[in-house]
Amino acid sequence: MSVEARKAALELSAFIEKCPSMFHTTAEISDRLKSAGFTFLPEGEAWSVERGGKYFTTRNGSTVVAFKVGEQLDNYHFQITAAHGDSPTFKLKAQSELEGPSEYMRLNTEVYGGAIDYTWFDKPLGLAGRVLVREGGRIESRLYDSACDVALIPSLAIHMDRSVNEKFSPNRQTDLMPLFSAGALTRGALDEYVASELGVSADQVISRDMFLVNRQKPQLWGAAEEFLSAPKLDDLACAFVSLEAFLAVENDRDVSVYCCFDNEEVGSNTKQGAMSTVLRDTLERMNAALGFSWEDYHCAVAKSMLVSCDNAHALHPNRPEVADAENRPVLGGGMVVKEAANQKYCTDAFSRAAFLSVCEAAGVPVQTFANRSDMAGGSTLGNLSNTQVSMHGVDVGLPQLAMHSSYETCAACDVKLSIDALKAFFDAEIVINGSDSIELK
Repeated sequence: MSVEARKAALELSAFIEKCPSMFHTTAEISDRLKSAGFTFLPEGEAWSVERGGKYFTTRNGSTVVAFKVGEQLDNYHFQITAAHGDSPTFKLKAQSELEGPSEYMRLNTEVYGGAIDYTWFDKPLGLAGRVLVREGGRIESRLYDSACDVALIPSLAIHMDRSVNEKFSPNRQTDLMPLFSAGALTRGALDEYVASELGVSADQVISRDMFLVNRQKPQLWGAAEEFLSAPKLDDLACAFVSLEAFLAVENDRDVSVYCCFDNEEVGSNTKQGAMSTVLRDTLERMNAALGFSWEDYHCAVAKSMLVSCDNAHALHPNRPEVADAENRPVLGGGMVVKEAANQKYCTDAFSRAAFLSVCEAAGVPVQTFANRSDMAGGSTLGNLSNTQVSMHGVDVGLPQLAMHSSYETCAACDVKLSIDALKAFFDAEIVINGSDSIELK
């Protein structure tokens, strides 16, 4: 692995550690954008946008859209990447404490997204999210990340369930409630603990969006340090590599756009999800602020391209039979283009040709993924965002193992290869003529 590839993998690791919840992810991305000279445009205020400018906006504190306006917009269009900042986990319910049995106190949770439940057992877990706090006549949102691990979901001993290695299907209401105390704490302790860490009193805590967090650190490992394992690789890896590419490239011939949406893991149909109006609203407001007409906007969208960035399944070393015979990406082979006949991915021949040509010109390797024909597979945010802003789109991602586990694995070198692929996309001027032709400049 090259020095540059190792550096990129370690930078991704540092990014993941700063992003224990989707709210922290948006805050971290916003901080990086501000440091790079981007101007924040609040949704509730009038926007002033100029050619050559760099801007970003957020929604719900958990989705961010950034854009860079080129000076030369003779071929006015958008080149967009979209990732997501949420990952499968467990969310605390409003009434979060369960007393008993005996002196035990547990946390009352429900699953967020398609988690692999068993990977959450017997791990010390933290808490992170946002807390709404009353300050005088105001209610303010505060980021929260517990200073230490405070909960654990204990397994049942094999002596009490001899069939556990034959079949294990935990009940989410009874088996997955994390232990919070064994007698040292009483009801109300959770809010008191959270409040003390925020420097407020417990009666100031009004409400919370709080999630369990695997605080295990990301790690490079292997005899050749070829692997990177971490929580939330799906999809913080793509949120990171697309941001790195977006910040690294200055393309004066288009409007480059970066999106990191919330709620992909639960369907995207929220006010801050890919199915919401947030991308459309941003593009429309930018279009108007630049002095373009409504007709100009529709023409620009028709000439635009979206790269939907969400990780892909790598060939599994112990279960190769679950992969397609030919479309089976491997760790270390570079970014993956995903396609499905059922249109769960937005890739088609046109968008595939555009993206492959961009990567080929840059000398960046690309792999392909398709599900076995007898397996349903998953979905992502490309087609969902296209319900609001319809344009040519391709679905891509880093190849990884154990998707939706509490601790996932990719190849360390694929981080830099993916950055290089998306840098090539942002750097190219992609001239699209309907669905008839593509020209790369």
